Amino acid sequence: MAEYRINELADVSGVSVRNIRVYQDRGLLPPPKIKGRTGWYSAEHLSRLKVISQMLERGYTFATISELLMAARYGLKVEHVLEGEPKRGSRWKNFRRMATITISELRKGLGATDSNIALGQRLGLLVKEGAGYAVTNPEVLAGAEVLVKAGIDLDVLLTRWERVQQDLQDIAASFVSIVTDKYFEDGSPLELEESEVIRLAELVHTVRPMAHEIVEVAFSKAMDTEISKALDRGAELMMATDDEKAGVQAESGST
Repeated sequence: MAEYRINELADVSGVSVRNIRVYQDRGLLPPPKIKGRTGWYSAEHLSRLKVISQMLERGYTFATISELLMAARYGLKVEHVLEGEPKRGSRWKNFRRMATITISELRKGLGATDSNIALGQRLGLLVKEGAGYAVTNPEVLAGAEVLVKAGIDLDVLLTRWERVQQDLQDIAASFVSIVTDKYFEDGSPLELEESEVIRLAELVHTVRPMAHEIVEVAFSKAMDTEISKALDRGAELMMATDDEKAGVQAESGST
């Protein structure tokens, strides 16, 4: 296992020696293992520093980070939450090079039922191909596998995906209407020259990249906000649990 002196850890992590010591003082980073007069840091320290850096970049306070890192005691993998994507080793990553996936693989990897598979087809995630199914979006299945293994019901994921598709259809119609409301507002027959028709088509197509950028930026911001709220709420609940345990212990000690 790799070991680092504090200067070496600073070099590989991109975190200054000063900040490493601050994180230790705040209880965010475990102390090094002392050998002789030298403190040695491990790969676990490096991983922890990466997590802390990610959380600081997202605006979390030291207090919140401390509570979330404590969540490891309760089985929560904060690193997985922050990565936002499945591990590279996930077998679903290989689907991009695979023509089909079998029913048995869907059942094994996702616990999929016949109704799940049917809904996946209706949503366009799976396309029937011979005895198996073509996978249209490997990243979605990769994420679904991670969530299912974490205990999230596949029905919940598919139902939410269906709702998102409907919402996005409404959003797309709203953006296209920027042009159509201007030119088709009263429903009267249009008398346009060929050049005007081409210009109108170009206007409609111009909406697409603009709308994509707006939705992507707004959605990313909204997700960061909601994730932050959820993690803060989790930290509050864990603090409440610790306070409750401390109260029970205090009562039992006084009797």
